[in-house]
Amino acid sequence: MITALDSALLFDLFLADRRHGAAAAELVRRCRAAGHLVACDLVWAEVAALFGSGARAEAALTRLGVELLPVDRAVAGRAADAWARQSRSSRRQPVARFIVGAHALVQADRLATRDRGFYGRHFRKLKLVLP
Repeated sequence: MITALDSALLFDLFLADRRHGAAAAELVRRCRAAGHLVACDLVWAEVAALFGSGARAEAALTRLGVELLPVDRAVAGRAADAWARQSRSSRRQPVARFIVGAHALVQADRLATRDRGFYGRHFRKLKLVLP
């Protein structure tokens, strides 16, 4: 089982968020026990920005058992298609969120996140693992 992780979940974990940190840690533990953990290059970069250093972020993600799995062409195309289908009347979401969802859909078996609303709405076939 390959589980992709989203940035917010990793932020909750690494920042020991008072509200979501413990649930994020438990979710990551469960997903790691079920198989492989991956992060797309976008999530990896966002986590690196959190740490202020690519090397520190890589060390932390490696300790956690997360592998970098860069997006491929199919992911880019799926993300673009999903982004284009957004309702013109609603607030448009950044394409980055669509890349994370498309990456999980195409290159993993599921996505660990606490954002059921966004990913459930835009990626209906994506299996979500929630805290």
